[in-house]
Amino acid sequence: MKFWKLHGAGNDFIVIDDRENKVNDYSYLAKKVCHRHFGVGADGLLIIKKSDDYDCKMLYYNCDGSQAKMCGNGIRCFAKFAYENNIVDKENFDVETLAGTQQIRLNILNGMVDSVKVNIGKPNFNPKHIPVDTNKEKFINEDIIVDNKKINISTVLLGVPHTVVFVDEINKDQVLKYGELIEKHNIFPQNTNVNFVKVIDEENIVVSTWERGCGYTLACGTGISASAFIANYLGKTSNKVNVVSEGGKLFIEIIDDIVYMQGPAVKICEGILEGI
Repeated sequence: MKFWKLHGAGNDFIVIDDRENKVNDYSYLAKKVCHRHFGVGADGLLIIKKSDDYDCKMLYYNCDGSQAKMCGNGIRCFAKFAYENNIVDKENFDVETLAGTQQIRLNILNGMVDSVKVNIGKPNFNPKHIPVDTNKEKFINEDIIVDNKKINISTVLLGVPHTVVFVDEINKDQVLKYGELIEKHNIFPQNTNVNFVKVIDEENIVVSTWERGCGYTLACGTGISASAFIANYLGKTSNKVNVVSEGGKLFIEIIDDIVYMQGPAVKICEGILEGI
């Protein structure tokens, strides 16, 4: 089976076209091909499927085989693959995901996708939908105890659950330690993604993400989007924010509470998956 490997701000993915339903077990395939020693190596697997109502459908599996409803960096890579393989033949199109419809706008340079703008949607504050085990109407600016330490967090659903922790400085050792502990905190019945955010000024932030089902990644598109949204919601930034992660830069704009993400999608290589 043909594949492409791409990355969006350092978050890398394997993309396949399975509109003919040739693969029986995507979870197994994700674990196999995403393994960095025994497979191609990636943070996750993206699958293109047919959609009854939209231009195409995206399924996403983390490298541990777990399925996620949405992936922000992934959908940009997905869009580049779909356009450059003539699966879609227009610069503006709609992608069906388990988190809802994502509106794609491509920036084309010399016939190739240079960057992608995605309507990520409107964050959901409802703890029952995220989910968060609380009686509060929102879980914003709340303290939890993690390893005997009080940590202030804010959590929303933006395709997938995202928890934001504002810090004075990004410390990778702290991200690795507390990211996993917060991800699996008992207040989150289905676990959560965890984003550590340093606010530089009202137009610039730095984000480091521990992803649910994947661990530390160089960037997370929905995590960056959720971080920018919560920073704006709490009055820390404007509605237009440049976001730096270890893997690169994204631009986030918030209009009427809807989050728009724009950033690169870069092809690394292509090949054939054997024994699939």
